Amino acid sequence: MRFRPCIDLHHGKVKQIVGGTLSDAGEQNLQINFEAQQPAQWFARLYQRDGLTGGHIIQLGAGNQQAAEEALAAWPGGMQLGGGVSLDNAADWLAAGAAAVIVTSWVFHDGTLDEARLKQLSQRIGPQRLVIDLSCRRRGNDYFIVTNRWQTFTQEPITPQLLDRLSAFCCEYLIHAVDVEGKCQGIETELVSRLGKWAGLPMTYAGGIRSQEDIDTIQRLGRDNIDFTVGSALDIFGGRALRYETLAKAYGPGSKD
Repeated sequence: MRFRPCIDLHHGKVKQIVGGTLSDAGEQNLQINFEAQQPAQWFARLYQRDGLTGGHIIQLGAGNQQAAEEALAAWPGGMQLGGGVSLDNAADWLAAGAAAVIVTSWVFHDGTLDEARLKQLSQRIGPQRLVIDLSCRRRGNDYFIVTNRWQTFTQEPITPQLLDRLSAFCCEYLIHAVDVEGKCQGIETELVSRLGKWAGLPMTYAGGIRSQEDIDTIQRLGRDNIDFTVGSALDIFGGRALRYETLAKAYGPGSKD
């Protein structure tokens, strides 16, 4: 189990946002928990200092390309890049320094998985450099993948069968629990439990982590196989519940986990 750091970009600034308030319709309802004074590359250099590989830079909408490129240049090969990734630009992001690209909406569109697009992208850059983002929201008894800033439900629930099906095309999964993203009110324990029962590719859980107890729960339910990322609860993002230095030491490259 590893701590995977993040850099969420919105209008070129590092921010922590309540995920469910993002919308293409406008930003009048957008809830921002934190906006950093430091640029994106400052965070990338911090993660590089502590050897925290496998973190992700996520572009939340337009206006983030320069900040993303600067963060990647600060630590070439150290972080993954997501947000607006497609067949047309994936190779460019890798050339700019991304360790891998993260994709959701381009392969999940019109409500379903477009396997032809997924195959194209995987073949173009190689599955070892492709991460699939399975960000999801609960509907009924299932967690359905959502796209378009997490506002559009697809017809694809996260199931062991889907995870098996996609695993041939990518190297790992990133899973945001959107309903609790940015709220610091606790994790989606049922989702983590379901993910923990699947033995396959590496995966990283994000959403709602507010305490060490939540991290311990992910470790237990995930059977020590699910990595985690922390946003609004982390001190470097204005939080008070968890210290970055503590997590980097306990779950970084020098830890026993």
